[in-house]
Amino acid sequence: MAAELTATKPPHPFIEGWHYFKQNKGALAGLVVFASFVLIAALAPVIAPYAPDVQDRAANLVPPAWQAGGSMSHLLGTDAVGRDLLSRIIYGGRWSLFVGLVVILVSMTGGILLGLAAAFARGFVDTLIMRVLDVLLAIPSLLLALVVVAILGPGLFNAMFAVALVYMPHYARLVRGSAMSELQKDYVTASRVAGASTSRMMFVTVLPNCAPPLIVQATLGFSTAVLDMAALGFLGMGAQPPTPEWGTMLADAREFILRAWWVVTFPGLAILISVLAVNLMGDGLRDVLDPKLKRS
Repeated sequence: MAAELTATKPPHPFIEGWHYFKQNKGALAGLVVFASFVLIAALAPVIAPYAPDVQDRAANLVPPAWQAGGSMSHLLGTDAVGRDLLSRIIYGGRWSLFVGLVVILVSMTGGILLGLAAAFARGFVDTLIMRVLDVLLAIPSLLLALVVVAILGPGLFNAMFAVALVYMPHYARLVRGSAMSELQKDYVTASRVAGASTSRMMFVTVLPNCAPPLIVQATLGFSTAVLDMAALGFLGMGAQPPTPEWGTMLADAREFILRAWWVVTFPGLAILISVLAVNLMGDGLRDVLDPKLKRS
């Protein structure tokens, strides 16, 4: 009898999720690429051949090693002031990935608090929160971020706050919709009858059951945050030189696009590949966490 019970025991949710995730080859490739980016960024002091701000005045705008005039000491070439492009891209991964993570954490935390408050309070509070969020959603995201940064002043942390503010309404509406659906279910009624406090019902009873769509939204929002931070950096409103952030690197290289293609191409490829990898991961997570999309 014990052997039969062991044989029919359902698999651990993580093992089951990994089983579905690895069947999506695109998501698996995205996970490998993203993990590689994170590992390279974490080991930047070991992997990068130079410090990101070291200048070689005798090697300004040196092309990549495989092009005529290139040098093996600078595999991807140098920028206008002789800084090694490969080193700056490796160190730039630290800034860009860190920025995406912080923006998602801040926007998701604020969205969760607002969404749960609206779902539990109902009435005037719910209406007020939702109408304010509707106003924010009605403004194009990059334009709103530019307005906030213009008010606060250019800088990396101000840009991070602006992008987090822009994406907070998305998480708030998602949490509110999921929470209102969960509030109609019997387990919430049982918890209320048992005398659970409002805070416990919010964060212990209801919030965990809103997690799957939040995880998918956060994964896809990470790539969008990286893109928006790169856009603000390109416009001079995000990270300021000489910070090796990918968007700022693109902004510094604008005037050399025609005669030094590498100073624009490689930071742009870093943004493209990282964002594509995260989007592929998000598609895989959506398939895993949405029961309707699981294959029987």
